[in-house]
Amino acid sequence: MNRLWAIFLPLLVLLISSCKDSSNSPIIPNVPVDAQLNINSQLYPELRQDGGYAYLPEGYKGIIVVRQSASVFLAFERACPFDPTNSCKLEVDQSRLYIVDPCCGSQFNLQGQVIGGPAIQSLRQYRTSLVASTLYISN
Repeated sequence: MNRLWAIFLPLLVLLISSCKDSSNSPIIPNVPVDAQLNINSQLYPELRQDGGYAYLPEGYKGIIVVRQSASVFLAFERACPFDPTNSCKLEVDQSRLYIVDPCCGSQFNLQGQVIGGPAIQSLRQYRTSLVASTLYISN
């Protein structure tokens, strides 16, 4: 019987440990988002050109809206997936080529994928829908 436990116990420990989240990162709280903005508004002049962006207050730490083309807009949570509890908010770098977390240094392309830093998960993306000049953002 002891021999059976000697085999079974290590297998049980291995099985339990394999079920843990390997990223070991805190989870971004799920906050309801139902926002809309007029992409032609004077409040968002950057959204009139490809690669332009705007910050919105909705979401857990806010939202970054990035214009990919005249009809495609992406919206991302401003909390870094590496450590969403830190005091920083993601921002578009001055070069306008990527998004960065000033606290941990993680970098993300303008499609939300990791390109550098300690983060291993892509940015949380919200749904977008463009109807005429109104952009709807939701989760």
